[in-house]
Amino acid sequence: MTAPLTHLGEITVEEFLREYWQKKPLLIRNAFPDFEPPISGEELAGMALEEQIESRLILEHGTEGPWQLRTGPFTEEDFFALPKSHWTLLVQAVDQWIPEVAALKQRFRFIPDWRLDDIMISYAADQGSVGPHYDFYDVFLLQAEGKRRWQLGPKADACSPRVQGTPLNILRDFEAESSWILEPGDMLYLPPQFSHWGIAEGGCTTISIGFRAPSARTMLEDLAAELAMGLPDNYRYSDPDLMPAKNPAEIDAASVERVQAQMREWLKQPQNLAQWFGAIMTEAKYPDTVALDAGGAEDWREELANGGSLILNPGSRCAFCRDPETLFVDGESFPAPLLFAEPFCLSHCIELGDLQNHPELQAADGLIDQLVSQGSLIYPEPDWDEEEV
Repeated sequence: MTAPLTHLGEITVEEFLREYWQKKPLLIRNAFPDFEPPISGEELAGMALEEQIESRLILEHGTEGPWQLRTGPFTEEDFFALPKSHWTLLVQAVDQWIPEVAALKQRFRFIPDWRLDDIMISYAADQGSVGPHYDFYDVFLLQAEGKRRWQLGPKADACSPRVQGTPLNILRDFEAESSWILEPGDMLYLPPQFSHWGIAEGGCTTISIGFRAPSARTMLEDLAAELAMGLPDNYRYSDPDLMPAKNPAEIDAASVERVQAQMREWLKQPQNLAQWFGAIMTEAKYPDTVALDAGGAEDWREELANGGSLILNPGSRCAFCRDPETLFVDGESFPAPLLFAEPFCLSHCIELGDLQNHPELQAADGLIDQLVSQGSLIYPEPDWDEEEV
């Protein structure tokens, strides 16, 4: 298995996490020496023809106006009709389809797996870009082919003026504070909300390794629903310390504090919180892709007995929890012994020896059957060998 990075340029991963992660940008020259791009622009365009793959085209000078957004799938005629410059193709979750791209994720396992999102790859014609913008998540921008000039500006937020007439969040008043040209193997790290603008100098390919950052709204809505299901109906607002009301129409500070205290008490369910958090952070981004493989390895017992193996579907996600001992896969939680869950989440692979001490996992309708039936466990493809990057 490809090893995680230990250094980012001249600094250690520990120094990076301490000084840069979610704090300030970092340019890493020659982060991947002698880097060989795992996919060409032509191959990327071929992927954008497929219906099950999410793809977008951004034309700075579109026929419908500036910064025109088009969504795939596309046709070969669409690409033939493109101008010579000022457009970009973006393809999501390339790691789910190309083993060499999936292997890149191994290099970033100094960040928890459940934080890693998919790997997006873009091809830009000369002067192509997606405009000046910012993201709400951390991202590593690895130059794969050609050159791209990155301009970095100040932090931006929801109040920053946008360009009107486009669904894209293009910043209207972008002012660059730094500028660099990245060549193959160079990498730029950007924390959330730093404005940036990458412009191709000639045709180029850029790999974006992004990280999951659910919004507070999403998390609170999901958590409230999850915790509410576990609270008995007799848990109600109460006020045994009530004092005579000065004004019967007032919601006073004491009442608000009482509600806050009761809410804090209801939230003191660390095991339930762990179960909820593990589920939400392992939800598959493209569950329909995982479902395509549902039941494809139903004869897994025979396959493993003959020396074969099962692997985690490239579109799936997994994590584990120690207390209670739980395995999370694709947004679902499964009771599972830690001695199985921990090594599986590290290797993403199951062989017969991994199950010999856990007969309950091999039982009919047990954990392995469930994961196979939903497509989370599949047989490895002949070329899916976690190649070195």
